[in-house]
Amino acid sequence: MSEKQSILGRISQLTKANINSLLDRAEDPQKMLDQLVRDFTNSIAEAEDAVAVTIGNLRLAEQDYDEDVRDARDWGQKAMAAARTADQARSAGDSTKADRFENLAKVAIGKQMEHERSAESAEPVIASQRQVVEQLKDGLTTMRTKLDELKSRRDELVARAKSAQAQTKVQQAIGSINVMDPTTEISRFEEQVRREEAYAAGQAELQGSSLEAQFAELEDYGKDAEIEARLAALRGGGSPQQIGSTSGEQATGADEGSAKVTEDRTTY
Repeated sequence: MSEKQSILGRISQLTKANINSLLDRAEDPQKMLDQLVRDFTNSIAEAEDAVAVTIGNLRLAEQDYDEDVRDARDWGQKAMAAARTADQARSAGDSTKADRFENLAKVAIGKQMEHERSAESAEPVIASQRQVVEQLKDGLTTMRTKLDELKSRRDELVARAKSAQAQTKVQQAIGSINVMDPTTEISRFEEQVRREEAYAAGQAELQGSSLEAQFAELEDYGKDAEIEARLAALRGGGSPQQIGSTSGEQATGADEGSAKVTEDRTTY
């Protein structure tokens, strides 16, 4: 009986196990879950063996009970037959035969009472064993349900753990970029680009200024040449060039002035 109580207590303890509490204390949930699955599987196997033994003992007790009931009934029938034969012998005047069968009837009644007592004493034991077996069966069913729940929880929690680890890595990577302002580097690069653009614009403006200066110098040279030409014309006795004169006249005057100047220099 103590063995049955021990089995029942163990199954009850396992079926009441708080999976969430066990996981909270686990350093590595996945390893803890795998170990729990193995422990539950082994415990269920052991409990199944124990329940099988208990059921086997119950069936033996039921067989013994049925046999006692059957033997009690048989001995009762034998006692009845012996008593009837004793009455018949006594009616026939055969006291010796009557006494012998009467004694047989008593022996049969004793055997009947013995099997009846055995059956009566087995009844409460068998009833208790049947109750224990039903409890053990219910416990096994609960344990199998717990095992299925544990496996499902294991798969779910393992997936969540992997997802959490991936999120942690992503957050660490983001944090390592810039804990203050992730746009700082972009703003700094943009400022560098603006400076390079301004430098290029300055170079272009500088080149443009140099080109304009060259054209201005060329224009000044043209003005100096015209002044020299007009001065030469005046020295040659020509009249000052008027605004609106044609370019052909300007060219002719300039050629004549140049020729006059050359002539005067030769004469001198």
